[in-house]
Formats: sequence, structure tokens, C-alpha cells
Amino acid sequence: MNLIYAVSLTLSVVHSFAGGGLESAQQSAPSLTPSLFQVFAVVLAAAFFVMSIAAIFRGWATRREGGLWAIVWLAAGLAIASPDLTVHLAGFLGIGRGADLVLYCAVIVMLIGFFMVYARLRRLRRDLTLLSRHVAIRDAAQTTLSDRPTAPQAGTK
Repeated sequence: MNLIYAVSLTLSVVHSFAGGGLESAQQSAPSLTPSLFQVFAVVLAAAFFVMSIAAIFRGWATRREGGLWAIVWLAAGLAIASPDLTVHLAGFLGIGRGADLVLYCAVIVMLIGFFMVYARLRRLRRDLTLLSRHVAIRDAAQTTLSDRPTAPQAGTK
């Protein structure tokens, strides 16, 4: 990585002699050392990636759910580790900045997640209604005329 940095700095210095000055060469040289946030966030994304795969094998998640989460954590880790990937992908898709692409993707994923939670909540309500109807019908069928208290007859005490 130091070789890449040296080549990049050399090209920037050559460009600076063409008219930019040494200050612009130092400002345009990319920093190849990851920040503390990048290190922490990539480790966290990798841990969640491994947990998503483990959830599939342990039966805590279906293959589809676990695979989807694994893809999300992998994409997040790649975007954090190399922010230039989002810039290039955004340019390819016709979006101005990589940050805008990340924002658009986050909004889309959140809307899909909200819809899935809404659909699951509707399904649970329907299941609860069907279950309560079943229990009510079963309890009503168990109650017969012999189970009901009889009214006292006239003339008896």
C-alpha cells in the first residue's frame, strides 16, 4: 500500500509542477491509512456478516433472510472500507455523489423493511383472530344444556 501511496504522491507532485503548486499536490494525495472509524465499522460489519451466516446454520434464520442480511453487511463493510467504490458506482448509475447513493439505498431498504414488518403484523393479527374464533367455537361446543344450571321448579324448596 505504501507503494501505491508513493506513486500517487509522485503523480500529484508532477501535476503540481504543471500549475497546481505543492499545496494542491498534498491535498489531492489520497490517504490510504484507514481511520479509526473505518477500522471499527469494518470489524463490526464483519462480525454481523459472520453472525448472519451462523444464524442460517443454527436455524435462527431462513436461507433467504440470512443471505439477505449477509449481503447487506458485506456491502456496508465494502462501502466503509473503500468509500471510492460508492463514488464510482454512483457515477455509473448517474447519481452525483457516493453519499447520495448510500442515502438512496438506505431509504429504499428501510421502506422495504417497514413494508415487511407491516405485512407480518397483518398476518399475526389474522392468525390471532382465527385462533380466538377457533377457541370460542370449541368452548361453545363443550357447553351443553346439561352443563347449564337448571331453574328451580315450582313448589320445591
